[in-house]
Amino acid sequence: MDTPLILIPLLGGVAVFMPLLEVIFKGEMRGKFSSHLAVAALLVALAVVIYQPLTSPLELTASSSGLFRNDLMGLFFSLVVLLVALLVATSSLDYMKGRPNEPIYYSLLLFTALGMSLLAFSVDLIMILVAWELMSIPTYVLTGFWKHDAKSNEAALKYFILGALSSGTILYGISLIYGLTGSTNIFQILRASTGIPDSFQSLAILAMLLLVAGLGFKMSLVPFHMWIPDAYEGAPTTISALLSAGTKKAAFVVAIRIFVIALPVLHLDWQLTFAILALITMTLGNIAALTQKTITRLLAYSSIAQAGYILIGLTVALQTELGLIGVLFHVFTHAVMQTTAFLAAALIAKKTGRTDLDSYNGIGARMPVTAFTMTVALLALAGVPPLNGFWSKLVLFTSAIGGDLTWLAVAGALNSAFSLGYYAWIVKRMYLDEGKSTTPIYEPKPFTIVLMAATIVIVATGIYPAPIYEFARLAVSSLIGAA
Repeated sequence: MDTPLILIPLLGGVAVFMPLLEVIFKGEMRGKFSSHLAVAALLVALAVVIYQPLTSPLELTASSSGLFRNDLMGLFFSLVVLLVALLVATSSLDYMKGRPNEPIYYSLLLFTALGMSLLAFSVDLIMILVAWELMSIPTYVLTGFWKHDAKSNEAALKYFILGALSSGTILYGISLIYGLTGSTNIFQILRASTGIPDSFQSLAILAMLLLVAGLGFKMSLVPFHMWIPDAYEGAPTTISALLSAGTKKAAFVVAIRIFVIALPVLHLDWQLTFAILALITMTLGNIAALTQKTITRLLAYSSIAQAGYILIGLTVALQTELGLIGVLFHVFTHAVMQTTAFLAAALIAKKTGRTDLDSYNGIGARMPVTAFTMTVALLALAGVPPLNGFWSKLVLFTSAIGGDLTWLAVAGALNSAFSLGYYAWIVKRMYLDEGKSTTPIYEPKPFTIVLMAATIVIVATGIYPAPIYEFARLAVSSLIGAA
């Protein structure tokens, strides 16, 4: 049985059941049972994704004509997004403790995880759209989960309106692709796209641009990024981690399926578009991050810049295999780095009641474990060796050179060096600046265990990046072979 067909009843069934816990349990038991059930469901889902290929062969040919395709690309992305969801759910054991509507929170989290996982394996444009909405709609609610907070409500409304516009744009692009090729299956579109008459090329380019705009919204590409700073600031900080490290990655796998596999015939058009967007995205993201006053907005703009780096690899995907390897490699490293940074920020915000950067003054002495994990995550995001972010960026920049876009590699390297300034500024505040209080702050064990585990992954995959690189290489090889 296909992995997605197992995940649907597993994650979907638990997510549907979970709101009933509001009635079945009362008091602390309600939150405790729902949180542990969500973590257990995600652990089982991860086990299924890992175990399923061992019992049934992966598809390595282009013969798939269904909605899903069990391949290494889907396996890679589903592992990443489920890992992010698991880290968020586990850290939420403490973050959401005692807050209202905990079962609803975890139900929405599981629906989002299911949508992301289905996107990883989808090879039909209609299924992609359905999974896209399954991923997006719960995050609209989660963004406005603090319903008595005006900032959270405003962020959710803005995210919902722009998200609906994004979905409509994608649907319009899909309808044009269907009209031009007569199919919504990725591989059938590939075969039919070579026969599109020259008189319809303008429509094909319009469809491509609509899909770039729609997917660019979730990938946080400039100029489709307007919702991100407000959403990340207004949402529960754990959900900001999910948006940045999870849903964004799911959007990138869709971009790979559509542009690299289905529409290589338009590669000259989308390559130029992606190159320009990559330059603008990483540059504006880094410049804007430097001026922020709160940690959530700073990390939001940092996340935008990181999307620009990933887009470099997608730009040269058809020129060199290293491009897609770099995309997958940085998708993994960024997911772990960004999740760690946001979860550390979530714990600091909960304990201090603040998110402004001044609240980080002296936090290294008050919350040593949290500050240490935040430091490692920030340095990895900056690409400081030997942490994993250095190696994934190196692969991306090298791929740009191999794809005859040396100027884009230079721009990426300069942006990465520039970003070290605002990352180091936060580290300086935590360890060198004096805060208003020196009283130690209690760091709950479940939360710190999650942070330390993620930090160990950052360091370990930096010291020994070969397994992740090889996994990415095999996934790309199978994808190219199928196409």
